[in-house]
Amino acid sequence: MDPATFIATIAPLAVSDMQRTRVPASLTIAQAALESSWGSSGLAVKANNLFGIKGTGPAGSVTLPTTEYVNGRAITVNAAFRAYHDFGESIADHSSLLVNGVSWNRGLYSGVLGADGRTAAKAIAAAGYATDPKYEELLIQLMDRHNLYSYDKEEEEMSAEDKKRLAELENTVKQLNQLIAGLTDSRDILKNGLTEQGNALKSLLTRLSAVEAKDSVNVPDWAQPAVQAALAAGAIDTPSGGSYDFYRILTVIYRLGLIAPKK
Repeated sequence: MDPATFIATIAPLAVSDMQRTRVPASLTIAQAALESSWGSSGLAVKANNLFGIKGTGPAGSVTLPTTEYVNGRAITVNAAFRAYHDFGESIADHSSLLVNGVSWNRGLYSGVLGADGRTAAKAIAAAGYATDPKYEELLIQLMDRHNLYSYDKEEEEMSAEDKKRLAELENTVKQLNQLIAGLTDSRDILKNGLTEQGNALKSLLTRLSAVEAKDSVNVPDWAQPAVQAALAAGAIDTPSGGSYDFYRILTVIYRLGLIAPKK
């Protein structure tokens, strides 16, 4: 994957995970990009393993060659890595490791939790997550180059009123998802359900078009991830010129994973 597509794919998972575990989304995305070569490594393709975590995962394990550093010297060894059913499982397992530490030191990665991206990168490198002596530097370079810090600030920069209105919009769209999930193999039910879904989505898109024509504002920081994902997916042509309501609705659609990257 190219960087924009990769970020658009895993950013919603990283942000959702951050809200649950306090692992900075910027760190999750940077580590995933570095460890998986933007999702194109053999480990990511064969096992959905984004972070190079070894052992046995929910989908078993795969054995692949890997580079390790011993006394500053790079060597290649074969190792068993955890396999996952999807990227979401990989991100959840990675965060579980950072939250719970290891058997001999449960607080090994505690410096990462609730920290900003740079601090988290320094903490995880100091804890020995990877043997590469330049690990901290590489993570921070990725955060700087792709402004991954914006994913950590999304919740902090939204006002109480914004959060309330987003919650209401999220509830509306979740009802659409429930409708889709409730469809069965019955032809009639499928037909009726798709009709209702289409009407609901049409209504949502009509509202989005209406609010887009209101007074335009600069793109809020908390809406940057959604705007970037929409641009990568070809859903919008230009990032600026929308209203506050436009960016709120776009953020809701993005958070629910309804903005799919181009294939």
